[in-house]
Order: sequence, then C-alpha cells, then structure tokens
Amino acid sequence: MFHSIRARIAVPYVVLTLITIAGLSAYTQSRFRATYLAQLEDRLAAEGAALAGAVVTQGPLSAEFLNPLAVTYGGFLDARVTFIGLDGAVLGDSHQDYRTMPSHLLRPEIQEALREGLGRSVRHSDTLDLRMLYVAVPVRAALSVAPDSAIAVVRVAVPISEVDAELARLRGVTLAAALVAVAVALVTAVVVANRTTKPIRQLERLAERFAAGDLGARLWPATQDEVARLTGAFNGMAAQLRQQMDTLAVEQGRMGAVLDHMADGALILDNEGNVSLANPAATRLLEIGRQSPIGRSFVQVARHHQLVDLWQQCRDWGGEQSATIEFGGKTFLQGIVTPLAPGQQRSGYLVILQDLTHIRRLETVRRDFISNISHELRTPLASLKALVETLRDGALDDPPAAERFLDLVETEVDTLAQMVQELLELSRIESGQVPLQLAAATAEALLLDPVERLRPQAERSGLHLECALPPGLPAVWADANRVQQVVTNLVHNAIKFTPPNGRVTCGAQQEGQAVVFWVKDTGVGISAKDLARVFERFYKADRARSGGGTGLGLAISRHIIDAHGGRIWAVSAEGKGSTFHFSLPVAPANPAMSG
Repeated sequence: MFHSIRARIAVPYVVLTLITIAGLSAYTQSRFRATYLAQLEDRLAAEGAALAGAVVTQGPLSAEFLNPLAVTYGGFLDARVTFIGLDGAVLGDSHQDYRTMPSHLLRPEIQEALREGLGRSVRHSDTLDLRMLYVAVPVRAALSVAPDSAIAVVRVAVPISEVDAELARLRGVTLAAALVAVAVALVTAVVVANRTTKPIRQLERLAERFAAGDLGARLWPATQDEVARLTGAFNGMAAQLRQQMDTLAVEQGRMGAVLDHMADGALILDNEGNVSLANPAATRLLEIGRQSPIGRSFVQVARHHQLVDLWQQCRDWGGEQSATIEFGGKTFLQGIVTPLAPGQQRSGYLVILQDLTHIRRLETVRRDFISNISHELRTPLASLKALVETLRDGALDDPPAAERFLDLVETEVDTLAQMVQELLELSRIESGQVPLQLAAATAEALLLDPVERLRPQAERSGLHLECALPPGLPAVWADANRVQQVVTNLVHNAIKFTPPNGRVTCGAQQEGQAVVFWVKDTGVGISAKDLARVFERFYKADRARSGGGTGLGLAISRHIIDAHGGRIWAVSAEGKGSTFHFSLPVAPANPAMSG
C-alpha cells in the first residue's frame, strides 16, 4: 500500500492516534451524557419531591389550586411542571392549558412513578413538540409513606436540548483537543519516521554506490541499534565483495592473458550456438577478419560443415567430441567441443581449435627425410655391393680392373662419409653445439675467396663467373668461415644447375642495418611448388638435374644464416634462372658492446 518506510511508520502512527482519540471522545461523550442525565434526573426528582410535599401542605388537590402552583414553580425551576390525577387527568401545567391536554395515565413515567415511587422517561413531547426528560413523583397523603397512598402525581420535565447543547460544547472541546493531539502525533510521527528511515536512506545510497562499482564507499553508524549492525554488515560485505572482485579481476586478467596469448583457438558458445567469447587465435585460425565474432552464430563463424557437425553432435549427445578437420588442403585443425556443464542443465559449449598444420608439415618433412636419406644411401650402397660382387667374381685376378674398381669403391665410400659428416654438422648446427666466432668481416672477404676457389670449376663448365660489389659497403657481424661455407654452397649449386655459356653473378648491397648478399644464375630455375622446400634436408627440386651432392647444402646454409640472426630466401622461375639471397646484420660500431 505504501511505497516508503517513512509512510509505513508515520501513517499507522497517526491513524492509531486518531482511532484512540475518536474512541476516547466517543466514550467520554457517552459517559458525560449518562452522568449529566443522571444528575439532571436526580435534580428533577428532588424538585418533584419538594413540589409533592408542598402540594400536600399548602392546599387541596384541585385544578384551581394546582394549575397556578404549576405555573409558579415552572417559572421558578425553569422547567415544565405538570400535576396529574390518579385517573390520568391533568390538573395543572406550567406550559399548556391543562384543560386541553389528554389523559396522561399511560405515560411511561406516570406508570413507573405509581408502581415504584419514582418514574423517569426520555421521549418526544407531542404537546411541546420537543424531546424531553420527564421525572414523575407521586404525591402522597400527609404523613403517609405507603406505596399505595399516592393521591396524585407531580411531573417535572426539561427539554433534552440542554443536554445536547452541553454535549455539543463538550464535542467541540474534544475535537479541538483531538486536532491538537493529531498535529502533535503527526509531527512526532514524521520526526520518528525521519530519524528511523534516515540511516536506511543512507544505506540505500550506499548500496547504489556499490551497484555503480564504488566498493570503497563506507557508512559509519552513529547509533548502536539494529540499523547500526546492518550498516556494519554492509561495510563488511563491501570489503569482502571488493576483495572478491579484486581476486576475480586478477584471475580474469590472467585468464585473458592466457586466452590472448595461447596458440590454440578458444570459443565459448551459448546454448543456442551463438559466440560469447573468442580469443585472437580462434579469429586467426577461422580467418574471421576484422568483424567481431561475438554475438554471431557458430555456423557463420566456423564456415565449415565438419566443425559445425562436431558442435551439433556434442549438443545432441552431451559428451565431448573431437575430430581433425582439413581447411583447403593446406591447414589442419584439431577441433574439440565440450559442454561447459555436462548434464541436462547445460550452460554453453567450449570449442578448442588446435593448429596441426605445422605438425602435419613436420610429419611430411620426416617422411620425406626418411625417404630421401634412404634414396641417397641406397645408390652408393648398391654401387658398393655391385663393385664388391664384381671383385669377388674375378676382377681381383685382373690387377688393372681391380685397381679401377677399388677407386670406384673409394669414391662411393667418400660420398657416404661426406653425407654422414654433413648430417652430423647439420645436427650440431641445429642443436646449437657449434658456437659462432663472430667478428667484423667485409663483404669482399666473404664473397671473393669462395668465388676464386670455384672459378676453375665454372670455367670447366663453360660458365662466366663474376663478382660485383659496390664501394663503401659496411662490415657485417659474422663468422667468416661459416658464411664462406654458405657462399660456396650457393655458388656451387649455381654452377651445377647452369648450362654451358651461362652466367653466375655474385653481389651485395646494404639495406638498412643489414647487408644482403646474392648469387644469381641463368640456369634451369626452380618450380613454384618446389621453391618453398629447397632448404629442407635431402630435398631436391629436380632429381634429373641433380647429378651429385647430398642434398644437405642448402639446409646447412639456412641454419648458418639463422644462427647469425639473418634470413635466406630464393627467387626463381622455371627456365629463367634462380637468385639466392641472404642477409647479415651490420657490425656494431663498438664490437666490445656486442653480445
């Protein structure tokens, strides 16, 4: 009914006061009326008894005597005086002509007076048309007190309007007192309600500040009552809530950092399959783009029927579902969908996307490595076996042939030894067991020595080999022996895969804080599908043109350049030659400050 505690306190207080005053006023007026009427009756009875005595002592009971007496005493008593005979006839009346008045024998006060010695009645007077209080007293014979000695009845009456007037005055006084009491009660109720609700309103404002996030707000109680204890409970709750919020914020920050930096994609879906959370890895793996996935359906975000089917199976069966999904033949994802709350009352789903592309590529590289090394080892081993069988079948008896076969055996053994040595070196470089001897080295020292060593081989192949370096190139920070090994591998490959009358060119140029070296040939080139794999171990772009070598040179070169903090890459097209580049950092101005 009431929308505020203040009204709930003040209004019942005032209403209770009103009810109390109204009840007290009604009781007082009723009591006053009864008391006043009783006193008036006693007065009229006394006056009637006095008149009865006067009648007996002063004269005969006749109308000629009683009527003037009634008029005289009526004026003196300010009341209506009436004398009635035992037969009901009116013998005298102070206010009416007794001769015109009917019999009063059956009047209730007359009957009661004759029966009990005193009669009283409050009723409407047909004669005067007023509401009157009547008191009747029997007139007894002189010196007689017997009940049946009455010889007449004297009746004294006054209008009841006097009582009503007194009651009206009392009612006015009572109403004034009631108004004063209500005003005092209202003021008191408002003061009490305000004092009672003030701390509650303060608690309300404090709760609003809590809801707005201000958990540092406090309210210090000024009393020791229940509200003070409630205020203390609020302060304790705020402190505990703030501690919990701080803990949650820290945990949320940690969780956010984990989600933002984890390599696996993570999405949280609601029961309807709408995305409510997605980390950057999921956005990247699903190639969502700049548009936020939050609020969108999983079908729109995933865009792959196998992943959507995986979520639908988890939704229908209620258990964790996983599958490996291929995207466009180049990306492999492990999808795992798990209900956040297993059972009937589910609260969403967790989708984990693990990128298996690199693992698949490593598996492919491993298979290719095993296949390549098997192929590379099979050829010299088969040759060795054939040579041994030839020697055993009789070539040992022919010294010139035996010597020639032994030379071939030595060549195959050298090939196997070179292959094993390069594998060991590659393994040591990859594991970081070969420390680099870094120092400032000029581009001329890194390029010219390998070029001069390979120039005779280029001339035997009918190739033109040249090295062009611009003046003013800064020194680089490198292990000169290792970098020369890289240059030797690149120039050797260029000579090997360039037909006669071709050209092999070496050079370098500065690009920012690095010097980029290159070896360019006019050879057969490399196809686009093989270009990204030429730096893998044992990988050969075209086995038909790989007349020799172990297939490890470019892999070793890549690891050497990576160890220097540089980069190596190739640009090529079939039939248009190839260009291999690698970069090295510029030597620091103060070598002692370098790491």
